[in-house]
Amino acid sequence: MMRKAALIVACLLLVVACKGPAVETPAPPASTPTPSIAPTPTPARALPDATAALFLDSWMRGDYGTMYNLLSPTSRAAIDADGFAHRYRSTLIEASVLTVTTRLQSSLRDGDQAWAAFNLKLDTALAGTLVTDTIMSLSRQGEQWGVDWDASLIWPQLAGDHYFRMEYTVPLRANIYDLNGLGLAREGTIVTVGVIPGDVEDDEAVLAALMQITDLTAEEILGRYIDAPATWKTTIADIPAEVSIEHNDMLASTPGIYRDEKPGRIYPHGGAAPHIVGWVAPVPAEQLDAYRARGYRGDEWVGIYGIEAWGEEILGGKHGGKLTLITGAGEVVEVLSETSAVPGRAIYTTIDRDFQEKVQQILGQRKGAIVVLDARTGAVRALASSPGFDSNVFVGPAGEVGRSQLLADPRHPLVNRAIHGIYPLGSVFKIVTIAAAMEEAHMDPVGTSFFCPGYWDGLGAAARKACWTSHGDITLKDALTASCDVTFYEVGLTLDGVGQDILPDYARGFGFGVSTGLEALPDDAGLVPDYEWKVNNIGEAWWVGDTINLAIGQGYLLVTPIQVARMMAAVANGGTLLRPFLIDRIGSGANGEPAQVTEPEGVGTVPLSAAHLIAIQEALLGVTTMSIGTAPHRFTGLSILVAGKTGTAESGGPETMPHSWFAAYAPAHDPEIAIVVIVEKVGEGSTFAAPMTRQVVEAYYGLPLTPLPPQAMEGYATPTPPPEATEEITTTIPADQ
Repeated sequence: MMRKAALIVACLLLVVACKGPAVETPAPPASTPTPSIAPTPTPARALPDATAALFLDSWMRGDYGTMYNLLSPTSRAAIDADGFAHRYRSTLIEASVLTVTTRLQSSLRDGDQAWAAFNLKLDTALAGTLVTDTIMSLSRQGEQWGVDWDASLIWPQLAGDHYFRMEYTVPLRANIYDLNGLGLAREGTIVTVGVIPGDVEDDEAVLAALMQITDLTAEEILGRYIDAPATWKTTIADIPAEVSIEHNDMLASTPGIYRDEKPGRIYPHGGAAPHIVGWVAPVPAEQLDAYRARGYRGDEWVGIYGIEAWGEEILGGKHGGKLTLITGAGEVVEVLSETSAVPGRAIYTTIDRDFQEKVQQILGQRKGAIVVLDARTGAVRALASSPGFDSNVFVGPAGEVGRSQLLADPRHPLVNRAIHGIYPLGSVFKIVTIAAAMEEAHMDPVGTSFFCPGYWDGLGAAARKACWTSHGDITLKDALTASCDVTFYEVGLTLDGVGQDILPDYARGFGFGVSTGLEALPDDAGLVPDYEWKVNNIGEAWWVGDTINLAIGQGYLLVTPIQVARMMAAVANGGTLLRPFLIDRIGSGANGEPAQVTEPEGVGTVPLSAAHLIAIQEALLGVTTMSIGTAPHRFTGLSILVAGKTGTAESGGPETMPHSWFAAYAPAHDPEIAIVVIVEKVGEGSTFAAPMTRQVVEAYYGLPLTPLPPQAMEGYATPTPPPEATEEITTTIPADQ
């Protein structure tokens, strides 16, 4: 009987060898979660072919429950359902299998025994593609055919006490640099300093030493180890390796202090540009299957946010692996496949680390953001958000307290306000409004004039709105310089009469209401309200008051700082809306891949004629140079001409301070950079954001920083008399009145 069975199998293999190539049906990733193994109805198994086909199809779908129910009684007695599923899953995971493809090729039957030949292909992340032809044995019990299972059905060489083992080669993570090659994220040594309470001989000496090398107070340090068991190593802080070396003698000679070192990700200078660079952490549990499908072992540290996350495949390179066949005792039987690791490639950003740090210092701990773009290319030269954080708290053993504090901080320091903060824009939006007025209402920037008595009754005396001063007779262009609300109330009323869609369309034409397309850090779209949006979201029609609100940058309008910076860059460069970018280049690869350099990309043109654009540029220069401007006193004596616009945007109820905006470019006559500063809920644009913008210009050009006015130094204060009105029109009057 045994000889007969062997002959049948040999015939099967001969038939398989004579067949053409198998038609492959790819299966889902082997690591895809599957339902729990529970008894499920099994289709009729009156024929061995049907049983074999269903078994193989279920394997490709990862349905181990159905597969188990197709086993013969003898096979089910030898392994339980959970053990069966575990053997499949663990084998496929160990071999980094991505997909399983099977095809039933032929079968033979002899009484109550049958044999099915099938082709098996395992596509793996690290071992390439493994292909084999093999045989499945089946037996009949009554009217049912069952699979006589052993591990060789997973792969022929796994018969008996044999297993797959993958030996991983993990390449060193590549660095992130600034434009000039200064490190923003690199591999290094993390030094954890702590205390063994029982070894402390002099608490004061321990506290003095640790205070010198950390930012912690004596109370904070003592609180971390005072109640710890005498023999415990109690972590105090993570310090840079260079600090550990510099203070080696002091630390080594102070009883009770210990140091541990481990390789890890380092963010120099206390984590410059943390909202850009991001951080790494162990593979999140919910992403484990996805990372394993990419050839990761699962215990690596991977990018979680920022460029670290965006550039994971670039920085992390490609893992290498050697797939071996081993015995249950761990002895290597055979090397099945081996692939080499591919090193990661360095990423060079567009920012200047020194300038970025100065911008962060200018913003300080005030809630807000600063964005600096190259007005000619769209390259991000600095992007700061505050409150900030130190990315190093995510990588060091001592960072647990810092991480908890960040997550619990009600100011939400992890939020990148430069790209995810959405705000009303206030009077900076008047740049869009004047463009629509000139292009669509045919208003002449100099020839069209208005009269500002200090208030506006355009919607009736009962809805009177104030301006911050009485401007008297004023031209359209000067009204932008002086930020005369009366003029822009009137312009809004006129535009509403021409078409209620005009101002929303112009807002979109200047880049609002859509993501800028910023690479590496996808940004929010904000909101440009219009008739359709209001009906669908508010349940009301669009009234003339909505257009007037929008004309001064209030109402439902919401923008991000980077959108405003892109608009200012377009005004500065002649009208081209650029796609901002943070990645200057990706370094060349070890296998000869050339460096990838980002090229500037224009994505649109603002809807503005050249002559009208010049009029706006002249008006913006007047903001900082003319007596009627809202901020000349903030730029007096600056050797570099700045063109810009103040904005003071209502942020809530009457007792809530407004957001302070200043949007600018410099030098005014040959623009290189566009700058946007927003400080949340502090007061007027000219009091806070404007002097900070001056400091940004000074920092960029290497000039001494002019001290901020006292109110801006504190970041909050009772504002000085406003240079522009900010009151929002809240009455809703039908457009035909």
